[in-house]
Amino acid sequence: MKILDRLITAALPMTPRPLVRVIANRYVAGEDVESAVATVVELNRRNVLGTIDALGEFVKSVEGTRFETDRCLHAVEQIRAGDVRSGLSVKLTSLGLEFDKALCRENLVEILRLAEEKRVFVRIDMENSPYTESTLELAMEMWEKFPGRVGVVLQAYLRRTLADVERLAPSGISFRLCKGIYNEPEEIAYKGREEVQVNFLAALRLMLEHNAYVGIATHDDLLIEGAVNMVREYGLNPSEYEFQMLLGVREARRSELVTDGHRMRVYVPFGVDWYGYSMRRISENPAIAGHVFKALFRKGG
Repeated sequence: MKILDRLITAALPMTPRPLVRVIANRYVAGEDVESAVATVVELNRRNVLGTIDALGEFVKSVEGTRFETDRCLHAVEQIRAGDVRSGLSVKLTSLGLEFDKALCRENLVEILRLAEEKRVFVRIDMENSPYTESTLELAMEMWEKFPGRVGVVLQAYLRRTLADVERLAPSGISFRLCKGIYNEPEEIAYKGREEVQVNFLAALRLMLEHNAYVGIATHDDLLIEGAVNMVREYGLNPSEYEFQMLLGVREARRSELVTDGHRMRVYVPFGVDWYGYSMRRISENPAIAGHVFKALFRKGG
């Protein structure tokens, strides 16, 4: 399968943009936040929560960060105006983290002030390893300023993750736990599927031992079943955790979890960067190419 994934990846840059758009339409709500809100409305009707994700990362100019900050502010306004059950996801490199941490902090505070006023939860996404520590530092700083209004993401494939849970969990901050998608060097990241799965479940157990609220973000059946067994073991009710999936991925499995009484949240990305976002994700992890290819022929997967 790895050979097929790489062949598909190599062919994607030659694929006509309109065809890529057809593929992306399953996974991206649209180019504007109104499209994302409309998608969340439909999810809410199925008893699924949303998190609206403004596509955009690695912004390299002050003007660009202003645009991204304004987009996030508009998203917060639209979430509240639409009265949808959704949070907002932000990437700190879109707010200036790559070149000016102080500017990033200023933009993030502006977003969180409005989010606090409008009662919208903000999840700070995790990006690749050069930004891990600075992202965690800013997340904890914002948690102290806006307790209960902000959360952070940890990636199970990083070797440091269990130590990060031990460091952050006593604060009470909520986590989104995912496998991780960036192509990191082996000295800092587990590469084998099974060792990532083992670390994911170990991190989840450690979070639950600290009574943390966790968004269990996975499409992996082994991890889903492991998480279901774990929340039962800890006697948690559905208000004390949630599962999370990406828009357009494993919809049938998502419905099963909702029917079984689990809280579910779906990440709903939007933005004009749908093409670049899709191509970067595939480039960073060729296995995604295989998933995209298979998804075209498997409804509800």
